Amino acid sequence: MIRVWNVTKRWFIEMGSPPLFYRWSSKITSWLGILAIIFLSVGLFWGLLIAPTDYKQGDVYRILYVHVPSAILGQSIFMFMAACGLINVVWRAKISGMMLKSAAPIGMSFTLIALVTGSVWGKPTWGTWWVWDARLTSTLILLFIYAALIGLYSSIEDKTKADRAVSILSIVGLAIIPVIKKSVDWWQTLHQPSTFTLTSSPSMSPEMYQPLLLCVIGFYLIFAFALTLNLRNEVIDRERSKNWVKQIFVN
Repeated sequence: MIRVWNVTKRWFIEMGSPPLFYRWSSKITSWLGILAIIFLSVGLFWGLLIAPTDYKQGDVYRILYVHVPSAILGQSIFMFMAACGLINVVWRAKISGMMLKSAAPIGMSFTLIALVTGSVWGKPTWGTWWVWDARLTSTLILLFIYAALIGLYSSIEDKTKADRAVSILSIVGLAIIPVIKKSVDWWQTLHQPSTFTLTSSPSMSPEMYQPLLLCVIGFYLIFAFALTLNLRNEVIDRERSKNWVKQIFVN
């Protein structure tokens, strides 16, 4: 057990080094992309074409195979960013600041997809594209926080100061996540309860739930793939004056 902990600790320390991360990520980027395509293709094919029709909503419910994973990723990525922000503030790890910048546009994209697909789903089920529902409104606030993080980073020229400012804002902004999660419990809302919970079994049938799980895994793999690509570009941009970067492009 101690050996496993030491190996894991050493791996995290090594990944905090930009050159080591860049070399290690070169080996896994393609595999992340391939796995993302496989999981997402199987999940969407199963969910959109094979899963049974819902007895209440009909086939319109199938949009959840995009909506639910997008909503989960939008929130998960922000929690990931807050963790990176905490590491940056406490330990000043250079790579954590790069991760923040690299993850923000991905998280914002997933949140936007969740809002758009939610509106498309809401039109036939609620009779309107948008209501100021607690879940929808809090998710919209999350989108604005993502935009604020990206805008704040763009407005500060000094990378170190930008990393710190964005880190603090992401830690503070983390308060919106429990509001989103608990909005359907705290207020009267049109939005259905969360599909994924840790304390209860799924309310959906296995034929519907299993492809959804594959889609969620696929979306997480897409995030890992996109984050790795963004982070590699960010590492090269910030370290371009270092010898190890010059050696890579010379070779």
